[in-house]
Amino acid sequence: MARIYTAKIQERNGVETYTAQIEKNGEGWIGRIREIPEVNCQKRTKKALLDTLEIELHEILEANADAWDKQFEEDVKAGKLDHLGKKAREDFRAGRCTDL
Repeated sequence: MARIYTAKIQERNGVETYTAQIEKNGEGWIGRIREIPEVNCQKRTKKALLDTLEIELHEILEANADAWDKQFEEDVKAGKLDHLGKKAREDFRAGRCTDL
């Protein structure tokens, strides 16, 4: 049975930490990011694997953030969030808000 190693990879903004699970596979190494399984690869060395996992993790996080931003902008333009603004104004006028 192959031994599975773990390594922590920090998100570029330093807020989130992800777990790389890696293992020796014949002449090389295979691994994935536990929290985002679509980030996975195989490399000849452990260092190359960890470097590649980190690069691919950052790329997918950036792509996901861009997709979220685009969807949010589309929802705003389509008026899908208007009810939230209306509710906030109602709460403010009714005195259900506090200063921070």
